[in-house]
Amino acid sequence: MPLLAKGTAMTLKSVRPAIAVGLVLGLAACAALPDRGPRAAGLPYDARLDTGESWRDITVLVRAPGASLAEARESARYEATRHCLDRSGFSAVDWVIDAATGDWAVARSPADEPIVTGRCVGR
Repeated sequence: MPLLAKGTAMTLKSVRPAIAVGLVLGLAACAALPDRGPRAAGLPYDARLDTGESWRDITVLVRAPGASLAEARESARYEATRHCLDRSGFSAVDWVIDAATGDWAVARSPADEPIVTGRCVGR
């Protein structure tokens, strides 16, 4: 069955390998893209997520010495949401809450960077 008009040498059989190679190369290029984190998403700070005993338990360190929770919140939320979506398909995170403020509990690293903890949950 000719792919092009009569008299053209290209057939579907001869085009299939080229399409397959193009798809493989395209997928390989996408897989090689570096993960740039929150800064690449337009957020103000980089963040690093670590898991606890299970992948559901998360700790996020926001690389912003001296930043308040209000300043660092979206960078932390970005990493947590991405992690939970990748692992479970759900984006919900139950953050550890500070009883005194009613807001996320914030610890500080030795470099005075905000650290928040939470748990991925399904809805």
